[in-house]
Amino acid sequence: MNMTVRVQLSIMMFLQFFVWGAYYVTMGNYLGAIGFEGADIGAAYGCMAIAAILAPLSVGIIADRFLPAQIVLGVLHLLGAGLMYYLSMVTDPKTFWWVLLAYALTYTPTLGLVNAISFNKMDDPGKEFPAIRVLGTLGWIVAGLAITYILAKMYGENVEATSIPMKMAAACSFVLGVYSFTLPNTPPQSKGKKVTIGDILGLEAISLLKDRSFLIFTIGSILVCIPLAFYYSFANLFFNESGMTGVAGKMSMGQMSEVVFMVLMPFFFKRLGVKKMLLIGMLAWVARYVLFAYGTGDGIAPMLIGGILLHGICYDFFFVTGQIYVDNEAPKAIQASAQGFVALITYGVGMFIGTYIAGQVVGAYTTTTTIEGVEAAVHNWQTIWIIPAAMAFVVVVLFALLFKDKPVEQDA
Repeated sequence: MNMTVRVQLSIMMFLQFFVWGAYYVTMGNYLGAIGFEGADIGAAYGCMAIAAILAPLSVGIIADRFLPAQIVLGVLHLLGAGLMYYLSMVTDPKTFWWVLLAYALTYTPTLGLVNAISFNKMDDPGKEFPAIRVLGTLGWIVAGLAITYILAKMYGENVEATSIPMKMAAACSFVLGVYSFTLPNTPPQSKGKKVTIGDILGLEAISLLKDRSFLIFTIGSILVCIPLAFYYSFANLFFNESGMTGVAGKMSMGQMSEVVFMVLMPFFFKRLGVKKMLLIGMLAWVARYVLFAYGTGDGIAPMLIGGILLHGICYDFFFVTGQIYVDNEAPKAIQASAQGFVALITYGVGMFIGTYIAGQVVGAYTTTTTIEGVEAAVHNWQTIWIIPAAMAFVVVVLFALLFKDKPVEQDA
């Protein structure tokens, strides 16, 4: 891969995740500010999970059989830019949900498209892709820092409770949409071939469920994604209500730690193996929520920062290790199918159930009070965070008892 293509792909990956980070982190805080209840916020975050299930059925077929991937990418981001801008002006919960779902159906498929475009142009994906993909994480980080250090200065410190970050996401999506048409041509890979719905959803991997350990891994992955959804849906709102300033910028430290632990992954993986790595990742979620539950008083903000910094372990040790485990267990002929299946059950099924439950829990532990004649929501955050901590702990115990791992030497 020559340097020109490398730069093109790096810019694409940076913009791709800048768009996501620009609105996703602060959306819960904004929705709370305009009067959405906990169930409404949870339902809104569930849109991405629904899209993760539905989008491959349509866009996946188009990109695989009919149109070049970069053209599909450009069209989707241009449509997404319009939907996101319109979304920034919607204040009715039901309308907001439908428009957000439409946006999610345009954005979610692009996550696979940017990977497909990248892999198509690489001589050695194993060596070249990580250096490109890390630009995506950097894009997410820069989006958070931009909200804290640029938008906050332009529009006031309360910018995270406004729709301005969503407008920034819309602007970046438009830029990426136009830029996509300049990317190297990536023709349909399955043109003229029969592509089934099972191929797209990775359903060939269902045969792997005959293996007890893989079945336990699959069930554990779905269950642990339920408490995970609490963080993605309500952390920003929680931090802002706890008095933290520059929340979007501080939350980007989670992605910074993700980069650090990604580098350290080979060191730990060789010594610990799959089961211990997965358990550490799950336990990190328990620890994170305990820190949030007891870090709500004055003078203990470091506990909240510690919870944010645990993101590297939470994400890398669970999701990345899981991807490695699937790669090791699945036969070569269905490895891609197996990865697609696991993504479907985690980001799709697990996160959808999780966002629904998170919304119900937050709604159940929310009361209203009147401050200077204005009604305001009051959340019992300590109880709210203890509940997903307990959920994750139960999953840890069951997983530790039921999952059987290969020897560390074989994993390594």
